[in-house]
Amino acid sequence: MNITLYDVSVWVLPLVIAITFHEAAHGFVARYLGDNTASEFGRVSFNPLRHIDPFGTLVMPAILLLSHSPFLFGYAKPVPVNFRALRNPRIGMVWVALAGPATNIALALAAASAFHFLAYVPASAAQWLADNLKNALVINVVLAVFNMLPIPSSPLM
Repeated sequence: MNITLYDVSVWVLPLVIAITFHEAAHGFVARYLGDNTASEFGRVSFNPLRHIDPFGTLVMPAILLLSHSPFLFGYAKPVPVNFRALRNPRIGMVWVALAGPATNIALALAAASAFHFLAYVPASAAQWLADNLKNALVINVVLAVFNMLPIPSSPLM
């Protein structure tokens, strides 16, 4: 398996956007509903560097990629949320949890819609943009579905 710079360019950009928006959405919704924990940690941000987990975002995917694993897996730093600080903790934790997958679904729909504009892009960039949009669609749907799986977590995410 030969990985080219082109391959990296059409996978990394949609992946970074998907993960960054997903994690930021959790923080934005938590803050809106009364919990400032993520804000205090600087995690209510569209800066991807704030969401990188050194092992989960960089090392583990690199090891899997270099070992020719049949799948890739990784994760970002979870956004810290104190559900007890939410104005209505019971429903608030549901909204905070749904914020990430909902954002990924919105990004997938935006990527799918953007295919209509490929005809207006110069031919030299159309294939690169089409590959980015296809990967954005796939990545965001996979992230949304995976994040909807009921996996137990600690009370302080």
